[in-house]
Amino acid sequence: MKKTIYKKFNKAIISTLPLIRFEGKIITVISESEASRAVDFLLSQPILGIDTETKPTFKRGVIHQVALLQVATHDLCFLFRLNYLGLSPSVVRLLMDRTVPKVGLSLHDDLHMLHKRGEFQAGSFIDLQNVVKEIGIEDMSLQKLYANLFGMRISKAQQLSNWQADVLSDKQKVYAATDAWACIVIYEELMRLNESKDYDLFETNEPQQDE
Repeated sequence: MKKTIYKKFNKAIISTLPLIRFEGKIITVISESEASRAVDFLLSQPILGIDTETKPTFKRGVIHQVALLQVATHDLCFLFRLNYLGLSPSVVRLLMDRTVPKVGLSLHDDLHMLHKRGEFQAGSFIDLQNVVKEIGIEDMSLQKLYANLFGMRISKAQQLSNWQADVLSDKQKVYAATDAWACIVIYEELMRLNESKDYDLFETNEPQQDE
């Protein structure tokens, strides 16, 4: 039976879907020695999911630097606290690596914010927004993509929390790890569908209006 997916997913349905969260191990990184070990491990993996978090701004003209870089495998996620680390040599080594593909969403924005912390030449990155176009999906948000492909909901409750807090809460850590991990899962499913053609693409799952 072919998978049903939509060009545009009805946002109202998302709140009714079961919640999905990263269930693997989460490790917070606050020193260069920790970062070096983390990057050594990450660069031994076949694929990585990547995302960033920045403290939200509620005043005009106030812009915060990116505070967190989260990088995940299928079952492990490292949270690099850039407000402590900055772009340390190991973080730069990770970002410049060209051997391991790093999958993210709207990477132009993430890389732009990371470049404000320091100079580096971006290595091997894959933007999901480019990949989804290949099979005709028009939605560009992580939450909609996950709901469309898997029928489950990624919580965005922690999105506007303080990512520069002295200590991140468990809810923040899971939120950050889930976003990075989900990038891998979505990418691998898109690759499977693109190769197998085992899907039916419909315009939308919006309820039809009576004439």
